[in-house]
Amino acid sequence: MKFAVLVFPGSNCDIDCYKAVEEIGESVDYVWHTATDLSAYDCILVPGGFSYGDYLRCGAISRFAPVMAEVAKAAEQGKFILGICNGFQILTEAGLLPGALRRNESMKFRCHDTVLKVVNNETPFTREYAKNEEVIIPIAHGEGNYYCDEETLEALRLNNQIVFTYGDNPNGSIADIAGICNERGNVIGMMPHPERAVNTLFGSEDGKRMFTSILKSWRDSHDTASIS
Repeated sequence: MKFAVLVFPGSNCDIDCYKAVEEIGESVDYVWHTATDLSAYDCILVPGGFSYGDYLRCGAISRFAPVMAEVAKAAEQGKFILGICNGFQILTEAGLLPGALRRNESMKFRCHDTVLKVVNNETPFTREYAKNEEVIIPIAHGEGNYYCDEETLEALRLNNQIVFTYGDNPNGSIADIAGICNERGNVIGMMPHPERAVNTLFGSEDGKRMFTSILKSWRDSHDTASIS
């Protein structure tokens, strides 16, 4: 399996994502925001940071980077897309996920461990977790307050698109939402950083199972394809 870690001007969690993939022993490349071909990759990681300095709105400029047209194409093809923190903001700005991320309710940057509940363990990213399992994943954001209108929220609930919720909401997100997926389940965005929780040296390895889940999902899909 081959992973791509996108790099925008201002990305600062790209190395963390790269190392997380190395932790599970898979191939990974950094891919610059001007790239126009992602066909070689099975999973695309859109990392955290402050892409383009968070000017206008977080992710608002990155949304127009050449590589994002390829991310949309990969999503349409069913490839796995994981947006973390600023990556989540970029995916909402690009219309690949519904809703928007606003300033934290406290108007302060929050950086600490959080307890997340795994609401949906049936996605390619969460299959190695138990439903309603609580995991420890750190956050580091100033604009992590997820918002959507009531109609969208109802759709997220009906379609089982709410993947993670906070145990103690740190930012004011509606319905305590920490991460969501698209209807198909192959695109996920979350504010907490699983790539910073892949080894006990970091205080938690609860995030590692996101990456091993992706790997297992990819292997299973390819085994099925080879049999058919």
